[in-house]
Amino acid sequence: MKTKSLMLSALILFGAVALSSCSTSSADSGLSSSLSPADFQKRFQEELIAAKPGSVIDVPEGRFQFDKTLSLTANGVTIRGKGMAKTVLAFKGQTAGSAGMLVKANDFVIEDLAIEDAAGDGLKTEASTNVTIRRVRVEWTAPLNEKNGPYGIYPVTSKNVLIEDSFVKGAADAGFYLGQSENAIMRRNRAEGNVAGFEVENCKNVDVYENTATNNSGGILVFNLPDLPVQGGELVRVFNNQVIANNTPNVAPKSQTVYNLPTGLGVSVMAIKNVEVFNNTIKDNNTANMHIVSYLSMNQEIKDKRYNPFVSNVYVHDNQFGGSGKNPDARLETVMMVAKVVGTPMPDILYDGLVEPGVDGKPGKAEAAKVCLSNNGEATFANFDAANKFKNVSRDIKKHQCSLPALAAITLPQAATKPMSGSAGGGQ
Repeated sequence: MKTKSLMLSALILFGAVALSSCSTSSADSGLSSSLSPADFQKRFQEELIAAKPGSVIDVPEGRFQFDKTLSLTANGVTIRGKGMAKTVLAFKGQTAGSAGMLVKANDFVIEDLAIEDAAGDGLKTEASTNVTIRRVRVEWTAPLNEKNGPYGIYPVTSKNVLIEDSFVKGAADAGFYLGQSENAIMRRNRAEGNVAGFEVENCKNVDVYENTATNNSGGILVFNLPDLPVQGGELVRVFNNQVIANNTPNVAPKSQTVYNLPTGLGVSVMAIKNVEVFNNTIKDNNTANMHIVSYLSMNQEIKDKRYNPFVSNVYVHDNQFGGSGKNPDARLETVMMVAKVVGTPMPDILYDGLVEPGVDGKPGKAEAAKVCLSNNGEATFANFDAANKFKNVSRDIKKHQCSLPALAAITLPQAATKPMSGSAGGGQ
């Protein structure tokens, strides 16, 4: 009996030691809310520098002040707070660095914390593979103005990116910006009070679903731009989103591309092919609920010979539209020119009708663009015929009643749930 008791005690002791060892190696970051602000910042950056694959940096509850960018280059690191309202990394008055947090590392996870008032971007990941951003709030606490940071959550040139259940407010360019990346999911996020809510720029294989974009200048933008290293973005699905009343005035300076985003635009599809937009609620956006346009509509010179400025293979179906175009953005001459020819309120869906020329150089035919608009209820429509200076405006949506094959759902190695296929999505 005594021997059994000794053995039992030894097992319990061994177990306790094992548990203690496990806790220390996985989640004991050494960060404490009792540290002074200077010591906390110093300690946090030291943790990031010393991190090894498998490291978990726990950030305690509290508000912590930083005056320079936090940066991480080690692979396989998790940064975990106690919640978006409980763990706040505050950068107001930041004096060094172009972001609140900058990550260039693979297999990165950040969750359950907030980043406020960064001098530049809020959270930027660059050249990273397998990135998970979960329940992260990025916010500029001042009213939206051009001095706020440009991007809230900002993965660029990355692969296998998951952004979920997060929130961004006050970005002077885009709340959620996914740029030049491949294989990504943005889901269940909320963008409010930014210039653009969500941007997918020069990206391939992206799902954007179950997000809310409201009170931004524009809601969800899917597009390609020239002069960027990565070209040929395509294969983007936008579905099950709420894109409502994005009528906050665009404060971007004229020197920025996003200045050309009309205030009051719900969904934009520009200069990209193979896009499917379905099962969304898109309403009460004051310029238009949606436009489908070529980059040529921006009247910008194109020097990049790799760049294709036209849209094609765009399938918009099974969406709910309403309340479009009641107060088009008078800042932009092109918007007012279109408003003049189509009238106000502007239709739910605007299409510029610009089609890529054929290989013989002759103007392309409308059917070649394959812009399909089906089962969108009572949605109103206008093709404003930009190619011919608005001479032949057409409101006949029946010309675009067609379907395209469904785009494939995106799968990610780090996504816990099955890929969303969309209940009514897909070519029919």
